[in-house]
Amino acid sequence: MSFSVNKGEILGFLGPNGAGKSTTMRMITGYLAPSAGKVTVGGFDMGQDPLKAKSLIGYLPETVPLYPEMTVRDYLRFVGRLKGIPGRELNKKVDAAISRCWLTTYADRLISHLSKGYRQRCGLAQALIHDPPVLILDEPTSGLDPKQILETRDLISSLRGEHTVILSTHILPEVQNVCERVLIINQGVLVADESPEHLEAKLKGGQRIRIEAKGPLEPMQARLAAISGVKSLTASARGPEFPDTYEFSLDTDPHDEIRKELASAIVTGGWELLEIHAERMSLEEIFLKLTTQDALLEAAKEEANV
Repeated sequence: MSFSVNKGEILGFLGPNGAGKSTTMRMITGYLAPSAGKVTVGGFDMGQDPLKAKSLIGYLPETVPLYPEMTVRDYLRFVGRLKGIPGRELNKKVDAAISRCWLTTYADRLISHLSKGYRQRCGLAQALIHDPPVLILDEPTSGLDPKQILETRDLISSLRGEHTVILSTHILPEVQNVCERVLIINQGVLVADESPEHLEAKLKGGQRIRIEAKGPLEPMQARLAAISGVKSLTASARGPEFPDTYEFSLDTDPHDEIRKELASAIVTGGWELLEIHAERMSLEEIFLKLTTQDALLEAAKEEANV
């Protein structure tokens, strides 16, 4: 498996249980040496120059590395010293991490007295404390309540552009909302590396646009079908309670944005445009489609042909 992540990019790293996500993350962070190949972080080879490569990384593993007998503040000071933060900057960095991860109220509380969600926040704070250019986050919202999940999503989104983030999660809408690119692996094989939108279009072989309009059926249907990029079109009446109102379903090329032309065709024809939208395949559907045995075999064939 080979892939790269660009500076400032947020990458969603997905796969079913046992696919190799955590193992890959451990190799990227230097916790596990690869049996073959290499990992380069910020130009430094993890095998040849591990200290410099690791200094660029903030890592939140699946099991958060906490010392329950410490307070949150003492733990973050300890982590900050391990990461080489100078003494004059340490308190400032600790306070910033506490504030950023919404731990202010709990800063002087023993970690053993924290709930699972706040322990997760504490783990996120230790990953962020030295303001690393690269963040590796393995299930960062595990154990958080819905409000905390939204706050963590906002925090991760705010890192875009300044930090490179690799985010592993089982909460697929999280990836759809936060990540600009998705990498899916299955049994150690890379089966997808695309933006969520391109993945959807690739699997569907196109996109489907739904239109609801009021007017005479045949003229509307003829005008819509004549627009370049429309591959097929079906129409159905809304029902007797909605006279002269029809729903059109149009299959179009995924790379053509023709909604403006479709809307204009209805409006300039003197008819009423009630609704127009492109249908999207959910990331759950994409994930399931790509992690079946057939998909795995297809990916293996492509790799062999290369």
